[in-house]
Amino acid sequence: MNMKKAVNNPTLLGTVQDVNGTSISVTLNSNQLSGLTFVNGQGYRIGQLGTFVRIPIGYIDLFGIVSQVGASAVPENLAANSPYGNRWLTIQLIGEGYRKGNFQRGISQYPTIDDEVHLVSEEDLANIYGEQKKQNHLVRIGHVAGSESIDALIDINKLVTRHSAIVGTTGSGKSTTVAGLLNALSDSTKFPSARIIVLDIHGEYGNALKDRANIYKINPETTSTTEKPLHIPYWALSVDELVEITFGNFGDNHKTKNVIIERITQLKQEAFEKLDAANREGIAKENINADSPIPFSIHALWYELYCREFATYFSANDNPPIEANWAYELDSSSNPIKGDAIKGIPPRFRKPKNIKADTEKINYLPDGLNMRSQLENLGAKIRISRFDFLFSPGDWKPTLEGKVTKDLDKLVKDWIGSEKPITILDLSGVPTTLTNNIVGILLRILYDGLFWSRNLKEGGRLRPLLLVMEEAHSYLNDNIQGVASSIVQRIVKEGRKYGIGAMIVSQRPSEINPTILSQCGTFFAMRLSNHTDRSHITGAITDNLEGLTNMLPILRTGEALILGEAVKLPMRTMIEAPAKDKRPDSQDPIVCDEQIDLDKKFSQGGWSNPLQVDTDYLPFISTWRRQSPIVSKQLNTDKMEHFSAFESSNISLLSYDAASETLQVTFHNGGAYQYFDVSANKWDDFKRADSKGQFLHQQIKDQHRFVKM
Repeated sequence: MNMKKAVNNPTLLGTVQDVNGTSISVTLNSNQLSGLTFVNGQGYRIGQLGTFVRIPIGYIDLFGIVSQVGASAVPENLAANSPYGNRWLTIQLIGEGYRKGNFQRGISQYPTIDDEVHLVSEEDLANIYGEQKKQNHLVRIGHVAGSESIDALIDINKLVTRHSAIVGTTGSGKSTTVAGLLNALSDSTKFPSARIIVLDIHGEYGNALKDRANIYKINPETTSTTEKPLHIPYWALSVDELVEITFGNFGDNHKTKNVIIERITQLKQEAFEKLDAANREGIAKENINADSPIPFSIHALWYELYCREFATYFSANDNPPIEANWAYELDSSSNPIKGDAIKGIPPRFRKPKNIKADTEKINYLPDGLNMRSQLENLGAKIRISRFDFLFSPGDWKPTLEGKVTKDLDKLVKDWIGSEKPITILDLSGVPTTLTNNIVGILLRILYDGLFWSRNLKEGGRLRPLLLVMEEAHSYLNDNIQGVASSIVQRIVKEGRKYGIGAMIVSQRPSEINPTILSQCGTFFAMRLSNHTDRSHITGAITDNLEGLTNMLPILRTGEALILGEAVKLPMRTMIEAPAKDKRPDSQDPIVCDEQIDLDKKFSQGGWSNPLQVDTDYLPFISTWRRQSPIVSKQLNTDKMEHFSAFESSNISLLSYDAASETLQVTFHNGGAYQYFDVSANKWDDFKRADSKGQFLHQQIKDQHRFVKM
């Protein structure tokens, strides 16, 4: 090597000594002894795993990533020339770019022996990654790890339409990363027409995104001003989904299933004629089938089939089995007990009677369907309130004749056509046994709607939709042949053409169907310690980056390797976390504060607080019974101490009750919150604080349970 050239060019690391596919070996320059070099006054460590190198070849530069560093002994007769041993790097080639030009994946030519290898400076990285102000499709989500001056930018065109996955173990910062991404993607000044749907399995994102999201929840709090009830009209399901959820598995009883499908088709065709003219335009009645999203009454169908299966009739004298001859039981007023179809209350019939000496003969109706257990199960689901979101979906619940107050256009507009860019579908209230089906149903409704409307302005091609699927391993498991896995496979394979993008979020990527994972073009890989999970990520990414993914176990919390199509080069990135009050409800509880507060003015964490054996556990039971973490009991403010001798841009009044240690904060806009277990010392500090808003944010919000008044 030309020693003078090496001295004059501080970026020169060494030369190529071996080329093997996409892996090359580099011998380090003997002048680089300290492991540190300076370029334009900026210090760079040599041989850091995961750093980039550049190999100039004519008019282009090849780029690679350092995957291995080492040194080997040299023969004794050559030791004078190599006193520090034979030091080398292994480089994984990833792409190429014209000098000071755009980077692209893949290489058109290979390096040869003795080609120079240079480190990539911050200036080089900045040129490759680009600048946000010059390119509207790039969104900043943090900064490159180790180079805070370089923004971490992602291409949202590729992120949304080519699908993505965010993976990492519990506590690695996944949920915070998702919240940060959603905040960036829903910036109304830059993307006023953005639309994103979040499937929130554990109810983590409502508080974090409430200022820019509509929140739909099953059985929401009646006092909540931000949550709206989530309704999923059963009649919008495909017939296979509907039959599975309502009647269950029929096994080999195909006759009964076919009878049900035919009857559903008839009911939908009859109900179709009752729709408004605008909703019938261009649709012929004979084209309506069991899969058509036309309202009909499942209650009427259940009642009809129940009677067909359970009804008895007076059969003496060859009476026909018509309704006029049915043998109802009678109530105390001698009225027939006919039940209530809407409420799921079945009619009651007399037992069969065929005694020879008795002239009264009672028999079952002919042509039974052999589905008694299925009908009893469906009746129970109709009666149980936790299934109301499906079988009694508010304004979308049909009458027995199939009429509805609102049609599907209003539902879809609420979900993907409102004034807010994000819609959170909070599924924390869905029965566990139904999670897979409900997720699949929601996604299929959205996919089918956007598929058929793809050429309209409301469709996905002109206004793409991003679907964020939290805790994806719980319903996209490779061992689950369910509705969710089936429709998500279809979305990741075909959704790009119709403007539907998927973002898969999981702590166990190895449990996700490999077909789904392999279709994700971009990965946000956070800390992953499990070898099986890491191998699934390595196998799914398109780049030759096995050396880089080996770093996943040692990533810091909030740090991610961003790999794939949404970034020009793989990036080790520190994700910019949202403000504390805009983070998901997934933070670790504090067991014990790290610092000792001798004055005991502030909460010290769960196990450091004074023991309270007389705590009232009624709220504990109340939240459990109501299946909601929100405390419903509110303190009477008449007994509180009030304090208003201060100026604040958002707080108008502070109130405190010492007996119950309850603090109430009233805002200028009329809103008010009560915070519990606030000590008297903290109340005094709050009154003395120069900035009431800052004290509330730092000392109250994240440390005390609360309820909105």
